[in-house]
Amino acid sequence: MVPGEENQLVPKEIENAAEEPRVLCIIQDTTNSKTVNERITLNLPASTPVRKLFEDVANKVGYINGTFDLVWGNGINTADMAPLDHTSDKSLLDANFEPGKKNFLHLTDKDGEQPQILLEDSSAGEDSVHDRFIGPLPREGSGGSTSDYVSQSYSYSSILNKSETAWQQHDVQELCRVMFDALEQKWKQTEQADLINELYQGKLKDYVRCLECGYEGWRIDTYLDIPLVIRPYGSSQAFASVEEALHAFIQPEILDGPNQYFCERCKKKCDARKGLRFLHFPYLLTLQLKRFDFDYTTMHRIKLNDRMTFPEELDMSTFIDVEDEKSPQTESCTDSGAENEGSCHSDQMSNDFSNDDGVDEGICLETNSGTEKISKSGLEKNSLIYELFSVMVHSGSAAGGHYYACIKSFSDEQWYSFNDQHVSRITQEDIKKTHGGSSGSRGYYSSAFASSTNAYMLIYRLKDPARNAKFLEVDEYPEHIKNLVQKERELEEQEKRQREIERNTCKIKLFCLHPTKQVMMENKLEVHKDKTLKEAVEMAYKMMDLEEVIPLDCCRLVKYDEFHDYLERSYEGEEDTPMGLLLGGVKSTYMFDLLLETRKPDQVFQSYKPGEVMVKVHVVDLKAESVAAPITVRAYLNQTVTEFKQLISKAIHLPAETMRIVLERCYNDLRLLSVSSKTLKAEGFFRSNKVFVESSETLDYQMAFADSHLWKLLDRHANTIRLFVLLPEQSPVSYSKRTAYQKAGGDSGNVDDDCERVKGPVGSLKSVEAILEESTEKLKSLSLQQQQDGDNGDSSKSTETSDFENIESPLNERDSSASVDNRELEQHIQTSDPENFQSEERSDSDVNNDRSTSSVDSDILSSSHSSDTLCNADNAQIPLANGLDSHSITSSRRTKANEGKKETWDTAEEDSGTDSEYDESGKSRGEMQYMYFKAEPYAADEGSGEGHKWLMVHVDKRITLAAFKQHLEPFVGVLSSHFKVFRVYASNQEFESVRLNETLSSFSDDNKITIRLGRALKKGEYRVKVYQLLVNEQEPCKFLLDAVFAKGMTVRQSKEELIPQLREQCGLELSIDRFRLRKKTWKNPGTVFLDYHIYEEDINISSNWEVFLEVLDGVEKMKSMSQLAVLSRRWKPSEMKLDPFQEVVLESSSVDELREKLSEISGIPLDDIEFAKGRGTFPCDISVLDIHQDLDWNPKVSTLNVWPLYICDDGAVIFYRDKTEELMELTDEQRNELMKKESSRLQKTGHRVTYSPRKEKALKIYLDGAPNKDLTQD
Repeated sequence: MVPGEENQLVPKEIENAAEEPRVLCIIQDTTNSKTVNERITLNLPASTPVRKLFEDVANKVGYINGTFDLVWGNGINTADMAPLDHTSDKSLLDANFEPGKKNFLHLTDKDGEQPQILLEDSSAGEDSVHDRFIGPLPREGSGGSTSDYVSQSYSYSSILNKSETAWQQHDVQELCRVMFDALEQKWKQTEQADLINELYQGKLKDYVRCLECGYEGWRIDTYLDIPLVIRPYGSSQAFASVEEALHAFIQPEILDGPNQYFCERCKKKCDARKGLRFLHFPYLLTLQLKRFDFDYTTMHRIKLNDRMTFPEELDMSTFIDVEDEKSPQTESCTDSGAENEGSCHSDQMSNDFSNDDGVDEGICLETNSGTEKISKSGLEKNSLIYELFSVMVHSGSAAGGHYYACIKSFSDEQWYSFNDQHVSRITQEDIKKTHGGSSGSRGYYSSAFASSTNAYMLIYRLKDPARNAKFLEVDEYPEHIKNLVQKERELEEQEKRQREIERNTCKIKLFCLHPTKQVMMENKLEVHKDKTLKEAVEMAYKMMDLEEVIPLDCCRLVKYDEFHDYLERSYEGEEDTPMGLLLGGVKSTYMFDLLLETRKPDQVFQSYKPGEVMVKVHVVDLKAESVAAPITVRAYLNQTVTEFKQLISKAIHLPAETMRIVLERCYNDLRLLSVSSKTLKAEGFFRSNKVFVESSETLDYQMAFADSHLWKLLDRHANTIRLFVLLPEQSPVSYSKRTAYQKAGGDSGNVDDDCERVKGPVGSLKSVEAILEESTEKLKSLSLQQQQDGDNGDSSKSTETSDFENIESPLNERDSSASVDNRELEQHIQTSDPENFQSEERSDSDVNNDRSTSSVDSDILSSSHSSDTLCNADNAQIPLANGLDSHSITSSRRTKANEGKKETWDTAEEDSGTDSEYDESGKSRGEMQYMYFKAEPYAADEGSGEGHKWLMVHVDKRITLAAFKQHLEPFVGVLSSHFKVFRVYASNQEFESVRLNETLSSFSDDNKITIRLGRALKKGEYRVKVYQLLVNEQEPCKFLLDAVFAKGMTVRQSKEELIPQLREQCGLELSIDRFRLRKKTWKNPGTVFLDYHIYEEDINISSNWEVFLEVLDGVEKMKSMSQLAVLSRRWKPSEMKLDPFQEVVLESSSVDELREKLSEISGIPLDDIEFAKGRGTFPCDISVLDIHQDLDWNPKVSTLNVWPLYICDDGAVIFYRDKTEELMELTDEQRNELMKKESSRLQKTGHRVTYSPRKEKALKIYLDGAPNKDLTQD
């Protein structure tokens, strides 16, 4: 890479200055936070006047001379020092500057005002070129760096300040740079401040020599390592050895043809020779083998695994040029600080004055004073002999790999491999294996078949007996080092013991059914394998906090299968057996768990033997229609049903002769054990089983099981769930009076009667408890009457009318005295036509999954209803006291029940998202099945709010939502069409259940339901959330109300219905032509809906839809769908502010039309209009400090609907500006103040959200010791 000809080379005439002491000045600019880490290095003759120093500094930093001060910074308090006089003619020597040492200065504000910036003059002469050369060089990848031989510089400060760099993975060479910088930061202002440079830093010369006149320009660079190319660019053959690569490194190149060099002496372009010469070699020489390259054929990074040998001893004297040693060295470079330019370590010392390289370090071929020269002929041949002592090895590819080191001990010449925490001896042959490649021909593709483990970095040490000091013995360490080593060893031993304990610790799940709370508790038991079972029981006893609940001798550990809820075995007589033996050794996972079983003091533990099966027995009482809690018995799979009955008979004291046993093999799959000789295994018993036992002498024993009372009771038991229903807080009277007239299918007379019944005397309204009591008694009487009618065979009566139409409103009853403690609503709703019964496998969660106002876990929303289809399987009824009949079926009879049944799907209802409460024949959908329903008051927990009334409802989950709502009518006090059902999910999130023909199959025990007054949706209706769009407000999206839109309704009709609601609920007085509705997507405004648009035809609508209501300032400009409405906002750079939004309506997607419209509303000339599309969510907020340069201004497109705009719908945000308007110039104080305001504004609106992708964990380097770990965190 050819250095720039203007400011990178020094004419040789400048070298001819008189030999005199020189003063090294290092200046730090403290006037700005951005420059506080920058330093300026000047190496001036001691006779230079102070004013010339100020002039040089002013030229270097670009300030006007006289607008800044220079004060001493050699560890002295600058506040106590008077600044230097910028007009003084004193020499630097007379001004107390010390030659041969580093003189530190601070550049500060003058009289409290920041320095004035000097505008650069492009016509600067040779002096300015010289000044620029001796000044500070560009940081972070200077444009003047010679990257063909200089590796990239990484400073510790830059990595800390750039999070995207700090979290990226670096290779070992870059890691060395980061560590060196961290060490320099730690050692600053100490005796070891220059230790890194003393050990690792060398110097080389970059020169260009004219081949016509011999004129030569050059500069000096420093390096910490020498990067050696494995395979030259464009070559198919790699270098064979390190020596060959070093010779290629200093091999000069000829600049000819178009690359000719402009010679200052010849005043024309001439052929020239450009190259590098080594001047100094460090004590520790680092060679980087550049094995990572880029393949321009495949366009991928690759690793070069070619073979490159390296010697144990390396003679570097062959790389010193004799010609360079005959010429002056120190005087040839007027500023040693210029060595940073394009160096391998250009920013390594940016944060510390003491890191400057004004004093030559390493192996000097010249003296520090510059008055003595050492020629190559005076050097001994072995003075530059280096010995290899460290090899950094990379194993892997360019995509990733692993680093480890091979290091030689100088005490015994033995090589060791340091691979993570493993250290092992290796031989010289192992070192040779890291040469890479193979010993065969070195063709272009040789590395593809070579080993991927090879040397990446080599470190040599100079063989100098004077410097090769023997390492310290352990007893010679300083005391603090000994203490540190001792602590490290103790910590290592502790970790080793901990790892040993971990390897011998059994970790297994532990369960315990709390003896008083009856709650299954779970924990993890960690017990050493040598601990006995007795000790493990004591540990589990304390872990479950049972000390004050139950004695220790009432607990034991048993083998447990949590998945099947099965007790596998107990451990009698093995209290002293080690846990490792009982559990089968220490394993990462176990196929079983442990249960801490408890008993009462007067009980005895039951013995559990391997091979037994566990059976939970529920006793069924047909007369009381109850199912008792389970008791556990143990049985064997080879036992017969007869033997099993005898076993149960002994446990529950029921006669075995009349005993019926029903096995529940899976959910609601009931199997009667009727063959006495069959074994339990043949009947389908498994490890854990559930059976129902009934023993009576009733006629039910002789009936077929599918038609028996027992089957119906078990069917009800399996399908009944418990729900908690929150009733409306306010009295329903006023609401029902307003809405009762809307009941579908009712004549005016009946409606009036209903209203009167609901209304009642104003002064004698009854409480909710009275309503519950009266309604329950009335419905119980109706239920008994229906049973009697059913016994008489008159079952057709209930098919004509709804049962609830025969019930008077409980509010009208005055003298009911029935108890409320045992209310039961048992309603018979008979199927009028089984053929028309519809089955749908959709849940209310499917309907509500598109709500944007809240979110529910996907596992909750994805729950689906059971596909059980309830139909009338038999024509004959068997009326029962509990409201069950022979129409109920289970999955064991589904096939029979569905034979000949035609399932119908109502696609209109499926699409609409809601179902009418009544079918086309006008019959209630609740009239389809006999379903169990029982409700009673419930005292909710504290905190639910005063005045709230709860019901605890036991209901068959196969009931439809429509029938469920009809059952709730007496308790709510209004018709089912006038209240809504909301299902309460986790975190109290509520979703409305609207599909009336769906069952409650997705509900489970103890689910909560909230009842709210309001008109329920009918078929084809949708509940819509209406938000107001306020484009120029801080919060542009404001919720107004919930409305109901219907299929086939026009937008204008929906607006007419909204007007009174907006007036009553929101206090907005709007006329129909002064507002519009438009699409809402999250917070972004979209398509404008025109008045003639029809829902479901022109506008897609869904449940819980959301729309924007936008108040218009004038007449609606949108007349057709071909128009495009965009929101424009003017940016005024001269004022650093944004104007309010203005809507622009375009007739087409033409950019020219957009420019014309923007010119009309702003007055900006058409040719000066520049625009850009906003980014992100509306209102596309962006800081005024970033908008001028961050947006894609004036895109080169002719239409708006193409990349990069993609404006195809209404609501897009367009920023525009006057291109002739200049950006306001801000002072640092104004900028900081504006930055604070913008940051506060954007945080409030939530529009500046940064995303930080998680990357590989970085190595942390602490300057002052590692921070204390927070023991409270995992």
